[in-house]
Amino acid sequence: MSLTPFTKHYATPERAARAVRHYRWINEHAKPLQQPALRTIGPTSLTFERIEGRPVRPADLPRMAELLGHAHGAAWASDLQSASLGTPHRFQDGTTFDDYLDLREIALRRRHEQGYLPNKVALYAMLGLLEETAQGPFAFYKDSNPRNFIITSTQDIVTIDTDDLSLAPMGYDLAKLIATLHLTYGPLTDQAVSAALLAYNAAAGSYNARLGTTDRERLGDFLALHAVLNVPYVGRNGYRYSWPIRSHHREAS
Repeated sequence: MSLTPFTKHYATPERAARAVRHYRWINEHAKPLQQPALRTIGPTSLTFERIEGRPVRPADLPRMAELLGHAHGAAWASDLQSASLGTPHRFQDGTTFDDYLDLREIALRRRHEQGYLPNKVALYAMLGLLEETAQGPFAFYKDSNPRNFIITSTQDIVTIDTDDLSLAPMGYDLAKLIATLHLTYGPLTDQAVSAALLAYNAAAGSYNARLGTTDRERLGDFLALHAVLNVPYVGRNGYRYSWPIRSHHREAS
C-alpha cells in the first residue's frame, strides 16, 4: 500500500522556491544525505514522498555524527572549497547562501533584547565567541535537530526539512544535533559526545585531512552558541530540558 504524499505549505512563493533550491543543492553536493522524493512543486507548496519512521534518539548519535561528517566533507569537496566569510557563496541560480556571521549576530542581539542574555557584557562575550568560530574550512548548516531526520524501519536515515541552509564551520551542525538531543532527552554523557566528535572527524577527514580537525574546545564553543540561540524554544518542539548558558568565555562546558 502506497503512503499518502506529504505536502508542505509556505507563506510566499519565494520561500517555496528557496526550499526547492536547497533541496536540489543537497541532492547535488551533499549526496550522503538521503531525502524524500520531491513529487510536485506548486506556487507555495511542495509535495514529497511520505517517509514512515521515528526521530533521532541519543543512541543514534554515532551514526548521525558519521553521516553529518560525510555530508559536510562531500559538500566541501563538491562546492564549498571556495567558500569564505569575505565573499558571498552562490547557488546555481545566482542567489547567495546565508552567511554564518550575519544571521547569528542578529539572533544573538535578539536574545539579549528578549532577556536571555542578562547584560551587554554577556552579549559581547557571545558575539566575540561567534566571530572567533567563524573560521574555515566551511560546511553548511541545515538545523540538524532530532525531528529533521527520520529513522525508518530498515534503519535508513532520511533527511527532511532543508528549507534553511547557511554556511557554517565544520562541526557547527553536529553541535546543533548534540545540543538538541540534550534539550529533548536530557544530558548526554561526555563519552557519547567525544565518540560522536571522533566519528564526525573521521568521516569528514576522509575527504580532506583539514576537515577532520574539530576539537572538543571548538565543539564547546559551538554548544555555547547553540545554548543561547535555542533557549527560547525550551518547553516547545519537544525540548523538555534546559541547557545552561555559560557566562564566561572558555568556561568549561
